[in-house]
Amino acid sequence: MKKHYILVLTLFVSAFAFAKVSPSEKDALVAIYNATNGSQWNSSWDLDASVEKWYGVKVEDDKVVEVNLQFNNLQGTLPTEIGNLVNLQKLNLGFNKLTGTLPTSIKNLQELTSLELFMNGFEGSIPEELGQLKKLESLKLYSNKFSGTIPQSIMGLTNLKELLMGSNYIIGTIPTEIAALTKLEKLSLMDNKLEGEIPAEMAQLRNLEELVLSTNKLTGDLPLEFMNLPKLTTLMVSDNNLNREYTTVSGNNPPGLMYLDLQNSTATMDIEKE
Repeated sequence: MKKHYILVLTLFVSAFAFAKVSPSEKDALVAIYNATNGSQWNSSWDLDASVEKWYGVKVEDDKVVEVNLQFNNLQGTLPTEIGNLVNLQKLNLGFNKLTGTLPTSIKNLQELTSLELFMNGFEGSIPEELGQLKKLESLKLYSNKFSGTIPQSIMGLTNLKELLMGSNYIIGTIPTEIAALTKLEKLSLMDNKLEGEIPAEMAQLRNLEELVLSTNKLTGDLPLEFMNLPKLTTLMVSDNNLNREYTTVSGNNPPGLMYLDLQNSTATMDIEKE
């Protein structure tokens, strides 16, 4: 009886020691591999090896929590199965050759804090479903071919610290509801086709350090309220249709001496530098 108990205990410990990720998560990773020409990746996967050994995949407590495949020559589209990686916290597929639209199943990645899809060829509208990823702190979609307007749902991602969507084909206006993103530190919408005035409500983003809106079709004036942003050190609004041409601002200190020179044809925002 004692030997039988020891044998059962040994088998239990062994099973626990070699536990694997769930079949649905593994199948999702294999679907990504197959849909993006995995055999031609710079660092490919041995599908016969355990998931823990796959390049760029991080596993904790038998759950896939991170996939980092940037600069890895991924080519193709993202499969719907990506939505089965329900424990994923970070996804970085930057600097690849991915195309097509983002699958709406991405809304299932409720644990995601960082989504980096920059420098690819994604197209179509930015899915409204991204607004369901309430834990997101970093959203980087720049340098793709996204079109359409800025999804209203993104204005509900109140944990965002970085929102980088420059160099796409985004149209429409900057939503005034962006003021709800009170934790935002970096915002880039440069090199799109945005129109309308820069919302004065953005002056409520008290943690904003970098604001890049250059190369759009924005009109009107730079809101005077921006002078009260305590942490703003980088401001770029050039190459728009504003009433004045504003000088790019970049510095290391909060804008203690920021001012608008309205006496000249060129308005200047200056930051005291040590």
